Amino acid sequence: MARPRGFDEHAVLEAASAAFWSKGYEATSTRDLVKSTGLTQPSLYNAFGDKRGLYLRALEHYLEHILRERIERLEKTASPARSITLFFHEVIERAIADPDMRGCMLVNSALEISSDDEAFRAMVAAEMADIRAFFHRGLVAARQSGEITVAVPLEDAASHLLATLIGIRVLARVTPQYVLLCGSVSPALTLLGLPALPPPSAPPASSA
Repeated sequence: MARPRGFDEHAVLEAASAAFWSKGYEATSTRDLVKSTGLTQPSLYNAFGDKRGLYLRALEHYLEHILRERIERLEKTASPARSITLFFHEVIERAIADPDMRGCMLVNSALEISSDDEAFRAMVAAEMADIRAFFHRGLVAARQSGEITVAVPLEDAASHLLATLIGIRVLARVTPQYVLLCGSVSPALTLLGLPALPPPSAPPASSA
């Protein structure tokens, strides 16, 4: 498919994902996308097909450069149990630092899925399953290494962590307060014998 001369796909997807992340799929207009990307409507649609096609590519870009990057980095640099705790810590820190209270683009997408868009539903469900798989891998490895000794079924524990993550992502969109978000995560970590959340990088009062 032909692309406009000088087309920088990474930069365009960064701009488009920021626009969609801020407003959501339905509320983001073509005019918003033209303004944010600097491309004309024909150029955008020639490159990505239509608004839905651009949204799916923008969501994939977000997932690859934020969510999957975090999982890969933490699995390489932290112990299995600590990688789970640090995952939640980074989610909370980013939520507190975001003045626009955008939450998570993946969770926002899940809330916008229409009942008849099976392809979109499958994409979001697959990504949620990948996050749950990260939690499950960490729990299994942590129990095998002796980091945790909890007897809770690890499949259920991974599902519980996923539900906790989705819950704080929604909370962060309306009340991004450090104490509230940490208080929502800490019991789940304690229940599973995972390390406690580290102290905040900035004083909690500055993010209330």
